[in-house]
Amino acid sequence: MSARTPSGQAPSRRGWAQALVVASAGLIAMVAVAALGLWAAGAADLPDGAFARVVAATVVTSVGGVVQFSGEAGGLAGTTAELTVIPLSVTLAGALVTAAGFLRPLRHRAPAGPGELGAWAGRVAVLWLLGLLGLALAARQTFRISLGDSAVRDIADLFGVTPEVGFTTDVPSSLLLGLLWLAGVLALALLVSRAAPLPGRLERLREPARPAASAMVALLLAYVGLGLVVGLVVAGRGQPADTFAVLLLGLPNLAWLGLTLGLGATWDGRVEGPFALPVPPALDQVLRSSEVQALNVGTLAGHDGRWWWLVAVAVVLVAAAAFGAAVRAPAGTRLWRHAAHMAVALALTVLMICLTCRVSASYGLSVLGIGDLGGDLAGELFLRPRLWSALGLAVLWGAAAGLLGGLPARAVRRRGAGPRT
Repeated sequence: MSARTPSGQAPSRRGWAQALVVASAGLIAMVAVAALGLWAAGAADLPDGAFARVVAATVVTSVGGVVQFSGEAGGLAGTTAELTVIPLSVTLAGALVTAAGFLRPLRHRAPAGPGELGAWAGRVAVLWLLGLLGLALAARQTFRISLGDSAVRDIADLFGVTPEVGFTTDVPSSLLLGLLWLAGVLALALLVSRAAPLPGRLERLREPARPAASAMVALLLAYVGLGLVVGLVVAGRGQPADTFAVLLLGLPNLAWLGLTLGLGATWDGRVEGPFALPVPPALDQVLRSSEVQALNVGTLAGHDGRWWWLVAVAVVLVAAAAFGAAVRAPAGTRLWRHAAHMAVALALTVLMICLTCRVSASYGLSVLGIGDLGGDLAGELFLRPRLWSALGLAVLWGAAAGLLGGLPARAVRRRGAGPRT
């Protein structure tokens, strides 16, 4: 938001300059995190200068963009490839930087009305989309597939088959989904911020929802913080490059998966082929099977009993989030209403995790109908939640935490803490 002239009109040139800083900072943060993560994963050695294009594709997918894979191996062969995963470390970095920049001009002053707030958000959105468009257009590359030592390689050499796989971006879909992502980030930033007053009616609508929303943001960040500590400890014990690649690309993917597992949720998954998963050994052992496996605390604890700690961590952090929300709730909020707010907020949080942490990946090659033989020629990886049971558990946990957290919060407020709005 730009400063006002004596006439009350915001100078649009300065407003666009501020919006450019906000949009650029968010995209630069995402590019930097993606580049560092891919460099740690060894992507800097990709041929034909593909590293920059892979970085661009990673940023596009981090905001929900669509990257399409295609294969070409001549008339006698076929290749397939698919990858659906959101690198949530990149997503989180961009969301935090963009939200902070968007809120900064609004601190401690209310816009004159929804129109002024909408104009500020619109400027940021236009410039951010232009940056995303550039990344989407750059995210395209083709690679040759190594066949290794196999019968399929001999057949491919006989017929002169050169298998290739490439990726490109569905630009319109990526821009639309990226715009929805940005709108969600800005709306959530306004919802949870105490330092950015809203005009009139919007402030009254935000007041009852902000405590639970802020508690969920704090809960998610707390899990990421714990995951970072665990990751740094693991990095000190060996394979630091792989560990840092996971931290810089998929830390929230694992940390927030741990939140749902601690709540009792079950995910279905399977790993087949040479996919190397830089994840805890028990997780890899459960998923690496020829059949779909149920992934939950029980199956993980069957390989390592320390996984039961996920339940204890969920109890402590969800209860702490509920207590913090109750302390900040408007005066006079009834206990049952606080429990309902927490139930809805935790269910929406788990829904977001279930939608963003699912993974699907596969690739394969066949020549004259011979292929997908395993080894280096084919592989499949997927992980998907049992959505409705996860949401049901989130509602129960949220309601229980709301009730239990609201009781001590009453005592704190009676001693003079009072609500913070």
